[in-house]
Amino acid sequence: MPLSRNQRLGLGDTARVDHPEHGFEHRLGTVTDFRLDSFTTWIHWYRLRFPTGDERTYTPDKITACGRDDDHAALITHLDAAFRSLAAACRIGHDYGDDELSAEIFFHTASLIDSARLRLRVTLDPARLVDLGTAADPAAVGSAAPAPDGDRS
Repeated sequence: MPLSRNQRLGLGDTARVDHPEHGFEHRLGTVTDFRLDSFTTWIHWYRLRFPTGDERTYTPDKITACGRDDDHAALITHLDAAFRSLAAACRIGHDYGDDELSAEIFFHTASLIDSARLRLRVTLDPARLVDLGTAADPAAVGSAAPAPDGDRS
């Protein structure tokens, strides 16, 4: 949601571009400069610096204030979507009859589960795929589910 007219960002605050046109704009930007109206507290523009080093100027209606917690939530959402896609691809690869392809997809699925668990402290559980409304077969990713002790079985 774009910044409202009474919401202001300060130097060092972070924001995300609402409709990115370049790849780097999908990442969180840091406010490095802004221009106030001479007679009011209205802000004409914000200058954002992205982790890539790129800088761009945006009007307040083009950006949304975001923090690192928003990045964490976005990561979880996208990793969950990737996990669901890989689980379905693994099942399809198995049905297709290409065991090598299915094994490679399984490897990537297991790596994704491990990365989410180790780096984000999130469990992507294949047993929950059916509960969460996907058609993927949980048995297709079998032993990749994190065991109760946090290790893969």
